[in-house]
Amino acid sequence: MTKANLVEKMAMDAGISKAAANNALDSFVGSVKKTLKKKDGKLALVGFGTFAKVRRKARNGVNPQTGEKIKIKARNVVTFKPGKALKGAI
Repeated sequence: MTKANLVEKMAMDAGISKAAANNALDSFVGSVKKTLKKKDGKLALVGFGTFAKVRRKARNGVNPQTGEKIKIKARNVVTFKPGKALKGAI
C-alpha cells in the first residue's frame, strides 16, 4: 500500500476529504518523528504496537565483496514491536 492509497482509504473510512486525510497522516508521521528524536524516544499505541529508538553500538564488520574488515559506527535505529491486537489480526 502506498501513501496515496492509505490517504484515500482514510478519507473514505472517516468521511473526510483526501486533503484532510493527508494532513492528518502528515501530522501523525511528524509526531512520531518528533517523539523518536527525544533522548528516550518511545511511542506506544495500545493494540497496534510500540515504536522505540535503540542505540546500536559500534562494531567490526566484513565487506562481503572484498573480505576487508571495516568499522561500523554507532547509530540510532527505530524498532517496532507489534501489539497483541495486531499480532492477532495477522
